[in-house]
Amino acid sequence: MSSILTNNSAMVALQTMKGINAQMNATQQQISTGKSVANAKDNAAVWAISKVMESDVKGFKGISDSLSLGSSTVSVARQASEKVTELLTEIKGKAVAAQEQNVDRSKIQTDIKALREQISSVVNAAQFNGLNLIKGTEDVNVLSSLDRSATGEVTASQITVARADLSTAKGTFGSGTVLNANATVSNTGAGALDNTGNTAVITMAAGANYSTGTATFTVAGTQFSFAAGELGGATDNQDVAAANLSAKINALGIAGVTASATGAAVTLSSARAFEGVNVQVNSVGGAASTSSITAVNGAAPSGANTATNSTVNERALNVTFSNAAAVQDGDSYRVSFAGEQFDYTAGKGETFEDVTRGLKAAVDGRGMTGITTTVTKDGTGNWQLKIDNSTSTARTLSAVGNAGGEASGGLFGLDEIDVTTTAGAKAALENIEEMINKSIDASATFGSAEKRIDIQKDFVGMLSDALKSGIGSMVDADMEAVSARLQALQVQQQLGTQALTIANQQPQNILALFR
Repeated sequence: MSSILTNNSAMVALQTMKGINAQMNATQQQISTGKSVANAKDNAAVWAISKVMESDVKGFKGISDSLSLGSSTVSVARQASEKVTELLTEIKGKAVAAQEQNVDRSKIQTDIKALREQISSVVNAAQFNGLNLIKGTEDVNVLSSLDRSATGEVTASQITVARADLSTAKGTFGSGTVLNANATVSNTGAGALDNTGNTAVITMAAGANYSTGTATFTVAGTQFSFAAGELGGATDNQDVAAANLSAKINALGIAGVTASATGAAVTLSSARAFEGVNVQVNSVGGAASTSSITAVNGAAPSGANTATNSTVNERALNVTFSNAAAVQDGDSYRVSFAGEQFDYTAGKGETFEDVTRGLKAAVDGRGMTGITTTVTKDGTGNWQLKIDNSTSTARTLSAVGNAGGEASGGLFGLDEIDVTTTAGAKAALENIEEMINKSIDASATFGSAEKRIDIQKDFVGMLSDALKSGIGSMVDADMEAVSARLQALQVQQQLGTQALTIANQQPQNILALFR
């Protein structure tokens, strides 16, 4: 049935045209934007995911900039520490040259002063955008990543770069918790810090037959013996035996070791600064088969043929630092004698070895006449600062500690190096080696950190590319498919127009029936 009021064919054709035009609009939008999901209306779930990922990409762009800045900052610090190592090595060469007696040490000291000033210039200038990694002790964090969990929580990851202080700052002595218990002055000598040698007493036994038997002694590694009768040749003549033993010890010519006899006692004295002297006695008695030696330093043999040992301690006194305690950033220690104070304040990550060597540098740098130092470990692993005084003026040694100070620089003591004296040249050579090791460690640490930052930077770049690719696969339009669809829709649009035209001609056909 045909009607001039209702044209169903035209209505169908018109609906078809509307659908085609809607698809045309969507296709043209994809062509113009390049996206299949341009807004939340297109696909809410995909659009939301893509926006989260796009925000991550922008975040990683900022991280890449942070890593570039961090890499440049660490690179400056590494190159500066390498240059400091070179300059310290030159100073070491000067200190070696100063060991000779027939050189102009004042000119060598002038060269060292110039190199020292250059090191200070390098350290002060080694900054990037105001950040200097070779001054101070605080760690520096470089933003390295944004980590998103399955629940959507985002956390920032950091690469921590430890500062390596290569300044010569003296630091500030702390006023916090008292740490005196960590530093013990061990009085290994006769009392005061002076040139008095330490002693051991060998007592010859009364009633022994010195005309028979033999006696063997070991002093400072040198062994000697007395044949029968050589000690005195008479029974019960312990005084003569003591005098002969004393003369025999002196005849050995052991450096720093002398002996003297008073009655039946032989006093063996050692003026060695940093080396103890071991005394060992193996004695064979006479007819009564009793020991010819009553005691060494009061320690009596248990019978005939028994070795009696004693150690004559080194002349130096020492400050022992307990390995049971930890060293914290800002812990300050001070040794004092002769009205002088010598301080060192530990920095972050330092140990009692650093404290001990820092105090040694402080004492050496003062250039006090007759004062020499060395650093050792005792039998239980405690670090010790040994201080010797070769003058006859006695000094009392003391040590204290406090927390809460400002750390001394890693090259503390460099400003005090003075090779114009024999003692100063020797001390400079010992201390400069420790400074070179610190600058080498700093260079190695910065090199490792710089490499890690560069690796992370490359990874962040690749990760950003992967995220962009993933976003594109979700929201970008397939231009080949869109192009083909556009052509198909254009044909459909033309056909729809033609169909609508035909449908609109039907009423005209009905009108023709009334003519």
